[in-house]
Amino acid sequence: MPTKPVIMDPKHSVSQQPVACVSPQTDTMLKGAGLKNELPERNEPCGSTSEFPFNRLLRLTTEEMKFNMKVKSITPKPPRKPKLERTFSLDERGWRRRRFRTSRESLTDPNETGSSTGSLQEVIPSPPSLTTLAHDGSHTHNLNSLQSTSLQNIPEPGDIGNSTNPPSSMDIVPPTVTSGSLELLRGVTASGNKLRLSKVLPPLPLPPLELNVASETLRTTNKIDPDYVNYKHHAQSKLLRPDSSLSDSRLQSSMVCDSSSTTSLKSSFSLLTPIQSKDVRSRSYMEGNLLASGALLGADELARYFPDRNMGLFVATWNMQGQKELPNNLDDFLLPSEADYVQDMYVLGVQEGCSDRREWEIRLQETLGPHYVMLYSAAHGVLYMSVFIRRDLIWFCSEVEYSTVTTRIVSQIKTKGSLGVSFTFFGTSFLFITSHFTSGDGKVSDRLLDYSKTIQALTLPKNVPDTNPYHSSSLDVTSRFDEVFWFGDFNFRLNGGRMAVESILKQNLEMNMSELLQHDQLIKEMKKGSIFKGFREADIHFFPSYKFDVGKDSYDSTSKQRTPSYTDRVVYKSRQKDDICPVKYSSCPGIKTSDHRPVYGLFRVKVRPGRDNIPLAAGKFDRDLYLLGIKRRISKELQKQQALKDQKSSMICTVS
Repeated sequence: MPTKPVIMDPKHSVSQQPVACVSPQTDTMLKGAGLKNELPERNEPCGSTSEFPFNRLLRLTTEEMKFNMKVKSITPKPPRKPKLERTFSLDERGWRRRRFRTSRESLTDPNETGSSTGSLQEVIPSPPSLTTLAHDGSHTHNLNSLQSTSLQNIPEPGDIGNSTNPPSSMDIVPPTVTSGSLELLRGVTASGNKLRLSKVLPPLPLPPLELNVASETLRTTNKIDPDYVNYKHHAQSKLLRPDSSLSDSRLQSSMVCDSSSTTSLKSSFSLLTPIQSKDVRSRSYMEGNLLASGALLGADELARYFPDRNMGLFVATWNMQGQKELPNNLDDFLLPSEADYVQDMYVLGVQEGCSDRREWEIRLQETLGPHYVMLYSAAHGVLYMSVFIRRDLIWFCSEVEYSTVTTRIVSQIKTKGSLGVSFTFFGTSFLFITSHFTSGDGKVSDRLLDYSKTIQALTLPKNVPDTNPYHSSSLDVTSRFDEVFWFGDFNFRLNGGRMAVESILKQNLEMNMSELLQHDQLIKEMKKGSIFKGFREADIHFFPSYKFDVGKDSYDSTSKQRTPSYTDRVVYKSRQKDDICPVKYSSCPGIKTSDHRPVYGLFRVKVRPGRDNIPLAAGKFDRDLYLLGIKRRISKELQKQQALKDQKSSMICTVS
């Protein structure tokens, strides 16, 4: 669209301000005025301070201009409305390059509403970085330095067509451009002999600015604990300025990062405490010190799981009598009603175990549920041992080691002997031994030999270091561990014969077995010190666990008439006094698939912090067993629910 010629005020010196370059439209208008030959060549640099004929144009009066032009008033076409859809999301300069072409392209495009080289330029000096000196000393301006701050300053058609007195000069008012919206000149108004640009107004009201750069969803995903309450208050001083740009180069500097949010980086749903940089810089935890902060087996980690440094331990022994049939429900055995809470670790020893050992372990996993995993299992013939632990605690266990001893003369027959399993939990070493000693009422000496052979032949520990080697003995495996639990079918009987024992059992004992225990062979030998030296046993308040008729509560009714006895026992030993505290010691009379009743003990065990230099188990457990047990647990629960549903929908009888 043709525009008005550029008229400079005579009182402004050309040497002080550069002259705007002449656009093609102005060139056409000046031809009609007879001043075309007076203009400088197109290739002469604009803004030169040298004298050129264009200065004559500045000295023309209004009447001369009217006479020389001899043209009709020009009614320009209204400018095309700029497309502003993308101005709020793109960088200002990048949008300008896509929306408007370069100066050379606009000279040849007749449909362009305005040209960057022919439009009114802001009368300010060019930046020094974009100005170059010619070899002859004259100033030359780079075309790229003539980018206008305002994208369009095209006057309204009505303002020019209705003007009767063409102005002799024009004051150029530099518009302001704000971020997110491009200011366009709505028009110009005539005031006296001068044309003034109209007040710069946005075409549409600016969108309201949010108080934060990030969206509400991103800020509240993790809910930054107490900092979120005053988040907007802290973020106000960190917000972007309205005239800044959200380009990629400035995006990082524009992120809201207030100090109150960085002080606490933990989620409100997490129990993990933040780790300070100064704690990581101190490298004492790398050495595995007992009191170093950050050590995996150190005091801080132990206090998180055991504030009183006491763990719950379940130890049980059961002679299955080689029965293939397993109880339908092991809840009464593993989850006794006397205990309100489950224990942290379950260790079970089996003598004369069933033929399908895997099935037995699956049943244990099914009963304990998904919160427990089997840390280790070992077998020696028909001697089985399984260690289950809460899955949160598997990271604090060392490698598990085991050793076996056969007490029979023929070593290939593994029905009698001992099986030992050892590992370190935090800084406390554990040894679990399950044994099946020689049977027979009068074979006490043979059982004493079995004990002596076991403590000498068990080669533990192997790779895991001893926590206190100065108190260890090469002749006694039980002296090389902090906590020792020995359980199994020791086969010690009650003296006096069947008739004497039955007469005592018929009395109203009220769980007071002191009179009956006076005949116990094991208690007598322990008092002598000939067996289980340094071991203790909790008080017995249950009936003898041997020998019952299978499936019944009566003792042996066969022709052998074996004497009821406490053959199944659990004894314990610790290096430090009172490290082991018995909570419950009883039998499980509900399981009747064997001639023995299972015997279990609940203990509270003192745990100490340890060093990180021990070989850890690295969280290993029997995953296949875990999946099988949980699958069976779910299937049984579904069958139970279906049975209840079928019972309620029965048409034979209904329960009101």
